[in-house]
This record gives sequence, C-alpha cells and structure tokens, in this order.
Amino acid sequence: MTTAQTPQFDLDLVFDGIDQLAAQRPVCARIVAAADADDTDAKTLAGILAGEVALTGRVMKLANSAYYGMRGRVASLQQAVTVVGFTTVRTMATVALTDLDDESRLPEEFWTVGTGLAAAAARLAPLFDMRPADALCLGVLAQLGSALLYHHDRDNYTLVLAANPTFAGRRRAEADQYGMSSAVLTAAALTRWEFPQSIVVPLERLDDRGSTAGGLLRACYEIVSRLTMDGHRPAPIGPLTRGRIRDEELAPMIYDVRNEAEGLRRLMLGD
Repeated sequence: MTTAQTPQFDLDLVFDGIDQLAAQRPVCARIVAAADADDTDAKTLAGILAGEVALTGRVMKLANSAYYGMRGRVASLQQAVTVVGFTTVRTMATVALTDLDDESRLPEEFWTVGTGLAAAAARLAPLFDMRPADALCLGVLAQLGSALLYHHDRDNYTLVLAANPTFAGRRRAEADQYGMSSAVLTAAALTRWEFPQSIVVPLERLDDRGSTAGGLLRACYEIVSRLTMDGHRPAPIGPLTRGRIRDEELAPMIYDVRNEAEGLRRLMLGD
C-alpha cells in the first residue's frame, strides 16, 4: 500500500479535536458528563436532555421500540431515560458529540457495520452475562475509533480501509500505521469519558483470542462480516467466543440481525 506522508499520530490531538466538537454541542457534552455523576437522577438527566431536541426525539423513539418492550407506552422524557438507562443516553449523546450522526464525515458503510454490531451484541449479550442494553451501546460505539482516525487522517485512512477488506486485517494495519487499532482507540476514548468497564474491556480484548471478554465483539464482527462482505470465509464461532456460542446457533441470530439492523439505524440517526 502506498500512502502519502502520514501525519504524526497524537492521541491528545485527537481528543483535543473532540473537545472542540464538544464546544459546538454543549448540551451533548453536559449529558456525557452528567450521566456518570453520582448526584444525577433520571429527572436531572431528562432536564439536560430536553435542551437537545433532535437527541430527545431519538431517545423517545428508542424507549418506545421493540428493544425495550414498551412499544408506544413511554410518554415522558424522564420515563424514557429510566427505560433506556443512563449508559444508553450517554451513548447517544456521544454519537452526536463526535459527529457520528453526520454520515458525510464517516468512512463508507460506517453505520451499516455499526448497527449490525449493535443488533448482534444485543442479541448475544445473555450468552456473555451482559445486559442487552449495555451490549447495544458497545456495538453502537465499537467503530468510534475508526471515525476518529478518519477525521484525523482521511486520505491515508481511506487507503488503509481499501487495502484491508477484513475487520481484523484493518485493525492490524491501523496498529502498524498509527500505533494502535481503532478498537483500542475507542477503548481509550470511552475510558476518558468514564464509560463502564463492561463496555471498555471487550474493546481492549477484542484481538486476544484467549479472552472471553472479547468474545462477544468477535462474534458480532463475524456476523457482520457474513452479512456485508462478499467472499467472506466464515470462521468457526466456537473458538472465537471461547465456546459461548455453537455454529448451529448462529444462523437464526444472523437472520435476526439482518432484519433489525436497518431499523436500529433509523432509531440512532433519526432518519
């Protein structure tokens, strides 16, 4: 792969860019901060959220979706915050804060992959002793590092993606070029914002085949690869997940993810 001179990768510089975005989306920044504060309750968080109209609409739609079993019964924003949980509200605010809701500033197929990961993670979560709502957030945010690399070094990173058709291959190439993979960068960003370890650790352990913690996300990437990548050679799911999933269990899950991903995309982006 031939690339132009790659800019010096500086993690602090990447985070400075996020801070500049935060200045343009102050309500989203307040939500990200407030959702982790010990003295924040659902009423307080709903009051802050009400200042961001578009995000309020997305949270209300998600609370009334099939993911939470309410289907139209959530009538107030405070109730919606209680139903989806603080981590989910925080995740949706992070999506807005980092411009992940602007597809013109993202790698191609970013949300096709992201919503596939999220739908798969929510479906598989009980097999990994994880709450489906937290797993949904993990899937939604898993590609954040890829977006940050794209913002930081668009031309060269586009070449990295084009030259490496598999997700694992891309992460190896990212690590070679930037000193860390997009998954590790995502974990660093979420640690900075004090997201729960249940979301951070699977990202950190994604490429550690001996880690059960990374198994959920490895399974999700395998499902999305089967759905979106022409010529993908299916990998046995048992070794990827440390035996948590059997191959015969995967087919109906893939069918469900295919059906759910586009609806989830509309919920997350408000399309």
